[in-house]
Amino acid sequence: MFSYNFKYELKTLVRSKWLLILFAVLFIVMLFAGYNGKQKVDKRVADIEKVAKSVEEKDKTMLSVLDSIKKGHNVNMSYWLLPNKPMNIGYSYPRVAAMRPQPLAFISRGQSDLFTHYVQPKAYGDSFLYNYTELANPIQLLFGSFDIAFVIIYILPLLIIAFSYNIFSSEKEYGSLRLIASQPVSIIQWVLHKLSLRFLWLTLLTIITIFITFLVNGYSFSENLAPFLKMLLLVVTYMLFWFSIVLLVNIYINNSAKNAVSLLAIWVMVILIIPAVVGQLSNTIYPVPSRTELIAEVRELREEVTKKQDKILDNFLRDHPEYADHSSTTNYSFWHKYLASQDLIEDEIKPIVNSYETQLEKQQDWIKNWQYVSPAIILQQSFNALAGTSTANYQNYRKQVSGFAKTWRDFFVPMLYKNQDFNANTYTKLPRFNYQSLIASSLTTQLVSLLVFTLFFIGISLLIFQKKLQKGTLINS
Repeated sequence: MFSYNFKYELKTLVRSKWLLILFAVLFIVMLFAGYNGKQKVDKRVADIEKVAKSVEEKDKTMLSVLDSIKKGHNVNMSYWLLPNKPMNIGYSYPRVAAMRPQPLAFISRGQSDLFTHYVQPKAYGDSFLYNYTELANPIQLLFGSFDIAFVIIYILPLLIIAFSYNIFSSEKEYGSLRLIASQPVSIIQWVLHKLSLRFLWLTLLTIITIFITFLVNGYSFSENLAPFLKMLLLVVTYMLFWFSIVLLVNIYINNSAKNAVSLLAIWVMVILIIPAVVGQLSNTIYPVPSRTELIAEVRELREEVTKKQDKILDNFLRDHPEYADHSSTTNYSFWHKYLASQDLIEDEIKPIVNSYETQLEKQQDWIKNWQYVSPAIILQQSFNALAGTSTANYQNYRKQVSGFAKTWRDFFVPMLYKNQDFNANTYTKLPRFNYQSLIASSLTTQLVSLLVFTLFFIGISLLIFQKKLQKGTLINS
């Protein structure tokens, strides 16, 4: 029976041109989504390379000036800009702390619309904690980005619905279901065969399309095969879930027009309403303090501390006698007082910053825990993790940069208090930022969750089928 169904379904799909239409639509939208995602990633890389090149050129000029100063030559540069002064280096020649994209970054933009991908921490100024986000188009944030994740999560289920919404009901409406029921075949097996074959064909087309899209965008399968296979496994499981929904609706409603409307309603619920509710509840239950108020409080604190810099410096030197100059001619500059006040400022603002970070973490934990109420959320979270664009990835990056910013500042503190000049030898010891990407967690839980959804709806479908078959309403209703 399976071989007969295979031949019959294939002839039907070929004659109706469904396979050709599906492949054309999926191929076009997938290629465009891949191109769009790759363009964003390329721009991100280009921005990082551009600023890195700018730093390299400035370093060459700085080293040339240092060499001239060492040889006693006159330098045509203002005194307060000379690179032999540690604080001038700490402010005017910062390193690039960049978050380079992961191999699968082009499949899902995730949180990359909100967060910047490189900063240049300086020895003084506002902390990276308050400005690691960047301005973004609110309209684009509202509708999201047209990437591969968008195509798979939003558009692919619609193609599945259009492909299979009447797979069972049409047979009843055309009168062929009575003929099939009169034959010595199992109707449920026949239905499952039809649905399985359509699942097989559409899955095959989807995998081919994704493979071509990755190939066109220069993805290295030899170096990054495992993430690609994980993504395919997620996609196939997600498609299986939607086919189980189609099976349930076909058996329970068993009317082509009503099937289509019901499936679209389920699509809206699973894809739009449930994720929106989960996201809104996270904002309501764990509201994040206003960043504007956070910055305003920090600035007020800085002004208060600035008025007490002389006292703060005395306390700092008492705690750090190794930095104190015991000569009678000591004249501490603004930078001595400023840097001495930074530790106090950081201690004072830590509770404010912690409240901001805590609420963000609680929101993320909320969404992580409630992602299992909707397969769409599961898939989006999984894609973001594979692409390295999840909130957790950017929180990890921000923490690394914050640590590097302190390391960068602390590098110049001993030189400043010991009145040491910056030179070419010191340049080789400058701290360098090395981003450590977050290790992606296992996707086993997500895959099992999608399979549980699928098996649940298949089980409900079989129960309804048996009840209708016993009551005689399956064919005659």
